[in-house]
Amino acid sequence: MGSSARFSEHAKLPKDLAKGTKERSVKPKREKKSQPKKSDDKSTRAAVLAFEREHKRREMARRKEEAARQKKLRKRDEAILKAERALEIATRRHATKSEEIERQRAAVEKLSLAEETRWEKEKEKLESALRRAGE
Repeated sequence: MGSSARFSEHAKLPKDLAKGTKERSVKPKREKKSQPKKSDDKSTRAAVLAFEREHKRREMARRKEEAARQKKLRKRDEAILKAERALEIATRRHATKSEEIERQRAAVEKLSLAEETRWEKEKEKLESALRRAGE
């Protein structure tokens, strides 16, 4: 059987309880005070050791990564230097060959000019001899 009173969070007990029952006083519940757990020295030490091991492991991994990165940078720098040296040597070799070709070209040009001059003289002599023979 319910009451006709409004519903509320802290409802009061009905006044018309059945005869022979006593109204109980409602005591507010006490909050239990939580006592700090006694720390177990052994488990604390184990946790500290595990933390230190993990910290050392991570530090070692970081050092390895840094060493690998430095090694990679060194190898890259060495490869760059090697390529630059090879380019410099090839550039000098090319310049030397180009100069030699230019010297040879100038010599051939000189020979060609000398041959052209010689031919013009010979041709003139022969044409002159031909004209005299035809007269």
